[in-house]
Order: sequence, then C-alpha cells, then structure tokens
Amino acid sequence: MNDVLKALTEVLETRKKSAPDQSYVASLHHKGLNKILEKVGEECTETLLAAKDAEQSGDMKEVIYETADLWFHSLVMLSHLGLSYDDILQELERRFDLSGLEEKAQRDKS
Repeated sequence: MNDVLKALTEVLETRKKSAPDQSYVASLHHKGLNKILEKVGEECTETLLAAKDAEQSGDMKEVIYETADLWFHSLVMLSHLGLSYDDILQELERRFDLSGLEEKAQRDKS
C-alpha cells in the first residue's frame, strides 16, 4: 500500500507545480486551502452517505469509490500544508500499541 501512496504523492507534488488550467490538482492548490478543505468536506459527506446506503443495500462499491475520493483530496490537503501520507503513518504507528482510550486520555492531558 505504501507504494501506491508514495507514487500518488509523487504525482500530486508534480501536478502541484503544473499550470492550474492543465491540472485539477494544480487548480485546487491555486484556489487555496479553503477550496481544498471544501473538497475534503464534500468527499467526507459523500463517503458518509455511501456508507449509510451500503449498510442497507450490502453494496460496497460506492463506499470504496467515495473513500478513494476522500483519501485523494486529503492527500492534496496534506501536500498543500507541506505534509505527506508518511506523517500520518508515523502518527498511526506511534498509536499502534495504545488502546483508543489510552490515546484519548493522553490527548486530553495536552
């Protein structure tokens, strides 16, 4: 999976520098963080709705499709902020041996 994320990150970084009229990713960066966050929010909502529908129908195709869109736009957001998937994986790795309740308690103390 990291190979796919790495390759996608490289493509996103390349397209970030492209002309906004020639790349969707470049156009998002050109419009700024608020536009990128709007897309993340839109994709999040679509993912939630797809999950609700999937629970009823048993068809998971839309959940997968919308989650891919959400991840993609989240990666664009991270790129805009100078971060990458690796920063997120490092945080998940840090949390790996913690219970969810323990991790939440640590955050509450900060």
